[in-house]
Amino acid sequence: MTTMKVRFYIEALSNDKKALERAVEEIVKSLKNETGVKVGDIIAEEVLENPEEEMLKYSSMVEAELEGSFEEIVRATMKYAPAIVEVVSPAKLEIDGKSLMKILGEISLFMGKLMDRFGPLVAYPPLDKIPKPKVGYSREEIEELIIDGKEILYRFVIETFGKDKESIEETMLEAFNYEGCRINKILVKVQEERDDRIYALVASELISPFEVLFQLTAKYAPVAISIIEPEIVDISATELQNALTDLGGFVHELIHRPLRKKLIKADTFKLGLS
Repeated sequence: MTTMKVRFYIEALSNDKKALERAVEEIVKSLKNETGVKVGDIIAEEVLENPEEEMLKYSSMVEAELEGSFEEIVRATMKYAPAIVEVVSPAKLEIDGKSLMKILGEISLFMGKLMDRFGPLVAYPPLDKIPKPKVGYSREEIEELIIDGKEILYRFVIETFGKDKESIEETMLEAFNYEGCRINKILVKVQEERDDRIYALVASELISPFEVLFQLTAKYAPVAISIIEPEIVDISATELQNALTDLGGFVHELIHRPLRKKLIKADTFKLGLS
């Protein structure tokens, strides 16, 4: 598999300067002892204070050069949750569908565990004003999207709940459309009814660019995913960079939720006393 060279920019935040300095030291130590990828230069910036920021006013950035396969870089992204991932090389990456499915499966499992602990990632504005998307594409349309548009045709199965089968289907159609997917097929299968809600599996056949597929996997943690076409997926450095940066951002958002909630609660308590 092609070796990737990337640069991680890992942001560390805290409301306690000493705690942040210790956290930065731990990040640097972990990078130096890393066995999953080859780590080059590591630069830890000085801790900065932002007086205008009330909750997390101390910040620092750790910059690190990493080298490894796409799979290894994805794992490192989930481990370190960088704010930015800069892809140095290659200019593009070719990966077979089976290998990509394996990587996406690992992302789904990891993100699913995080969401079980910290809550879901998916949040949308009101979707009722979004036009109802087209469902179903001809073979010619699909081939044009894959060959000319470099898009991917895949099956995507998630667990969800809602008021009834019809509302679940309508919501998921709108959500997939909002995310940037074309919907070829969708099927809602009710699993059980509980407390005026139904729990269901939503199986869909979607067409989208690589970035959307990657983001969707991280946001929804599907129970199953299968790439139908193409056999070889061609991904540009920009697409890789955006997808990995999004993944790092999603992980960062989830693992920092408890701290932010704690700080907001503390601030609310202070306001109540003042």
